[in-house]
This record gives sequence, structure tokens and C-alpha cells, in this order.
Amino acid sequence: MASHSNQPQSIHEFTVKDAKGNDVNLSTYKGKVLLIVNVASQCGLTNSNYTELTQLYEKYKNQGLEILAFPCNQFGSQEPGTNEEIQEFVCTRFKAEYPVFDKVEVNGDNAAPIYKYMKSVKGGLFGDNIKWNFSKFLVNKEGEVVDRYAPTTSPLSIEKDIKKLLEKA
Repeated sequence: MASHSNQPQSIHEFTVKDAKGNDVNLSTYKGKVLLIVNVASQCGLTNSNYTELTQLYEKYKNQGLEILAFPCNQFGSQEPGTNEEIQEFVCTRFKAEYPVFDKVEVNGDNAAPIYKYMKSVKGGLFGDNIKWNFSKFLVNKEGEVVDRYAPTTSPLSIEKDIKKLLEKA
């Protein structure tokens, strides 16, 4: 299949909005391993995922891991808050130090471009759509999406995959 030159080749080609509405060019994460997660504050998976994401971040942030959290209200309306409320919840309740971005859609016509890209690279078991909160994409230091994990996959269970990518030169 011929590759289209206008198709992004890596996550680093995207600019996203942070929780305050500022542009963040993801090329600033070159050389980092990224775990990109669509998050929600009122989901049954919230406590375990945020707790384990914080543990992973604490353990590996100095080795080059970044976790990028994208709030999404598309699944059971479980992220109804404003960006400020979401930020406060994550930082206060779960002591998260990793960036939480602007609320996005991950499916449908209004899906954020970064999510359209990641889904096109790593389709899910049942098609491209994200199924629920806390779907996870693992991205290597070059910005390539290397794996995708289900919402029910615990962040700590993918630690070995993260370590492997961090150890690569």
C-alpha cells in the first residue's frame, strides 16, 4: 500500500490543547516513551487506572516515560466536568503530575486528530473505535504507536512493555 506523504508518520507531528487551552506541540516529547490514555473521573475503572498510572509515572518519569491523559465524555457521560474540575480531581485525588489535556472526543466525526491517527495505526480487536474510558496507546521514543491496550488492561500489567521501550537507545 502506498503511503500518503500528507499522512502523519508519528505522534510528534500533532499539536494538541492543554487543559488551559494552550497549544502543545507533541514534538516536545521526542525521545520519550508515551502512554496516551483517554480518561474519565466517574468511571468504574477510574480509581485503579489513575492509581496505577501515577505509580508508573513516579517510577519511570526520570527514565523518560510521559503519560498524556485526554479526558473524554463520550462513554456514559462519565467526564462531565470542566477542564479545571478534571485537573483538580486528578491532581488532588490521585496526585497526578503528568499532563492532563483538553477534553476531546475519541470516536466519530469530531474525534481529535491524534486519536484518529492512533486508531488508524493500531486498530482495536473490534474495529478502530475506542470502546470505553482508559483505552491506552503506547508510543515509542520516535513517536510511533507500538501497542494498544483495552480499558480493562491494568497500567501496571504493561510495565514490562514500557521498560522495554525505555531501555532502547
